[in-house]
Amino acid sequence: MIPEEESIDNAFAKFNTIITSLKALDEGFSSKNCVRKFLRALHPKWRAKVTAIEESKNLTTLPLDELIGNLKVYEEVIKKDFETVKGKKEQSRSLALKVKKEVSDEDSSSSDSEDEEYVMAVKEFKKFFKRRGRFVRQPRGDRKTFQRSRNDGL
Repeated sequence: MIPEEESIDNAFAKFNTIITSLKALDEGFSSKNCVRKFLRALHPKWRAKVTAIEESKNLTTLPLDELIGNLKVYEEVIKKDFETVKGKKEQSRSLALKVKKEVSDEDSSSSDSEDEEYVMAVKEFKKFFKRRGRFVRQPRGDRKTFQRSRNDGL
């Protein structure tokens, strides 16, 4: 089996060496057998491409050179896709770190002012409810209005 990280060029060079050695021993293989054996030797990560080739090409007439060319093109596509995905991951990771750093910088410098704003908001909220307690809601038909209660003193 061809290892996962090995390129098609290296795998084909090794395969060719084996085939040449076998021919020297009078163990010749037909082109059809070479194509099938090379496809079987590929790593399982190539299984989808191997299946596509088996279904779309006539393996009995497919030259070994054409098969290797097809696999090399697919290998380049996989490399470019991997580089694109890797680049996007690194870009999003650096963006996340940048945002996190900016947020942490803002937190340290503006935490005092945020605390003051929070305290002021709570005070205003309490004042609103104290004033609201002086008003009694009196519905009149469909309209709803507010009237001062009689014990307000105004």
